[in-house]
Amino acid sequence: MTKDELEKILWSIALPGFPQLLDGKIAKGVLFIGLEILINVQSNFNTAIMLSFQGKMEEAAQLSNYQWLMFYPCLYFFAMWDAYRDAIGEKRPFMYIPFAFSAYLVTVGVMYSTTFRIKNVLLGPIWLPMICAPIGLGVGFMLMKVTKRFIRSEDQK
Repeated sequence: MTKDELEKILWSIALPGFPQLLDGKIAKGVLFIGLEILINVQSNFNTAIMLSFQGKMEEAAQLSNYQWLMFYPCLYFFAMWDAYRDAIGEKRPFMYIPFAFSAYLVTVGVMYSTTFRIKNVLLGPIWLPMICAPIGLGVGFMLMKVTKRFIRSEDQK
């Protein structure tokens, strides 16, 4: 990973839309930031983060507006993929798969966050989706490799 690619990913983790602004794609950056703020406020996401870090998972789960919160992973990972794609160009085919699969798995984590427990401990709307993110990326990278091999074998026929 190059310095530019890493910078884009890290800024996108901080706030979706920042890398697009850095690239001069003002409309796209403002759109991503605006959507992030809208979803964040409507879902009570920042308060849920604060409560989760304080160990108040039940309170965070009750406060969260899941109809809005379920949009967040898709926006977040799409904006991250867009920033990464802009940084690397079209050099890596199927690179969208890990981002898309992670968005999917994090969304599933959000859906189960009110009921899923480990040793009777509720992980809540922040920790369970966060645990799902690297699992989704890992599975997505494996699927990307399988897809590349399948496409190569089909091209050779």
